[in-house]
Amino acid sequence: MERRTIEIMDTTLRDGEQTSGVSFSAAEKLTIAQLLLEELNVDRIEIASARVSEGEFQGVKGIMSWAESKGYAHRVEVLTFVDGGLSIDWMKKSGAKVQNLLTKGSLNHLTYQLKKTPEQHFAEIAQTIASAKENNIETNVYLEDWSNGMRDSPDYVFQYLDFLTQQPVKRILLPDTLGVLIPSEVFAFISKIIPKYPNIHFDFHAHNDYDVSVANSIEAVKAGIHGLHVTVNGMGERAGNAPLESTVAVINDFMPEVKIRVKESSLYSVSKLVETFTGYRIPANKPIVGDNVFTQTAGIHADGDNKNNLYFNDLLPERFGRKRKYALGKTSGKANIEKNLQELGLQLNQEDLKLVTQRIIELGDKKETVTKEDLPYIISDVLDSQTYEDKIVIESYVLVHSKGMRPSTTLCLKIDGEIIEENAQGDGQFDAFMNALTKIYKSKKMTLPKLIDYAVRIPPGSSSDALCETIITWTNGIKEFKTRGLDSDQTVAAIKATQKMLNIDGVNSKN
Repeated sequence: MERRTIEIMDTTLRDGEQTSGVSFSAAEKLTIAQLLLEELNVDRIEIASARVSEGEFQGVKGIMSWAESKGYAHRVEVLTFVDGGLSIDWMKKSGAKVQNLLTKGSLNHLTYQLKKTPEQHFAEIAQTIASAKENNIETNVYLEDWSNGMRDSPDYVFQYLDFLTQQPVKRILLPDTLGVLIPSEVFAFISKIIPKYPNIHFDFHAHNDYDVSVANSIEAVKAGIHGLHVTVNGMGERAGNAPLESTVAVINDFMPEVKIRVKESSLYSVSKLVETFTGYRIPANKPIVGDNVFTQTAGIHADGDNKNNLYFNDLLPERFGRKRKYALGKTSGKANIEKNLQELGLQLNQEDLKLVTQRIIELGDKKETVTKEDLPYIISDVLDSQTYEDKIVIESYVLVHSKGMRPSTTLCLKIDGEIIEENAQGDGQFDAFMNALTKIYKSKKMTLPKLIDYAVRIPPGSSSDALCETIITWTNGIKEFKTRGLDSDQTVAAIKATQKMLNIDGVNSKN
């Protein structure tokens, strides 16, 4: 049986931009539009609402200029209104070719918001569609609040559809505007519509207020819908829209009767770019694109993966341009650590592996983040070999920061068993610490690597007592290297990273 194709319309740039606090610049909109159409290969994109602002107008002009040059003009859509032709004029000036006309899909909205009869509304809609056609603008029509319309005033909905299907309309768009439907209702409502109007293209537009937008979209496909509306990362007002990435994965894995054109392998990279442009962080546990969703934490899972991939499912990270990870923390087992050691090309005997596992569990209990890159140093420490800790140790320090005075640090350093103490001031506490450290190194005629980059990262969603990770990049004149420190105090985290640097550099200088 030949599979039918479902159109995917992405509305990140229109409905997604209605996420609280999110606003794209014209340049960002153009970049995202290009990625959606060319990198992800979605069928259509909705990029703006007409008449919103001058910035929105310039953004649409820029996208349409590019789309025209690529032959994509009819894949780009703009939300418009029944406003006596004002939206049509705006469309003409911007170069947009397809309007998604917002109309009333429930008698409740029509009666109490517009205060008009169905006949009045239909007449104005017919005039708007005719005007669009005269100006070579294609029309799709939204039935705003369609979901409540089907619940409370189905006679009106079908009266409207009877009228609309006689108009020169390309597609009819059925939105669950308030995100109130459950999957069984979606299937029932759309199943009543599709057979009645077999020659009309219908889209379903889900919102995620009850966290069932993907399930609702799938039920719409089962009921015969021809297109789905989604947004990157599920962006949108309130709880957002149906997320593009999850919708695509579910259709590909569970709906063999249909096909879509979206390139799965580009989902993650586009998702991260949208996250960067919006500042709207992706939850770590968000399916497909979250930081943690391909990370096995429990040791038993890693053990199962070593034994014929017992904990794998069809959501292989490689499909989305990602890689499976094995977390190191208090729930780590030996199998988790072995997986990380394999990636580093290291191997331990069972007794040593047991000791390293215990050390990582201890760190996890202290909320320390253990990375794959930390493993060699943990191994050295645990096995009591000649590690960097034995050579240079920050024994103690006092950090002073008083109003009206320059910050100062008193530092006590042990180098090859010798205790050296110095005091210095600086522009900040860590700067004072580094100045004291520099004095000690000069007194020992040792060269201190140069700090060239300093970054601090706080885990998203953490409270005020959260750990922060300091990542410092150093150079010793030959190569660059990074060290990390973790603590609830940013300066202490930086000092921990510096202690690692002192010993890494010390080890390297002997090689």
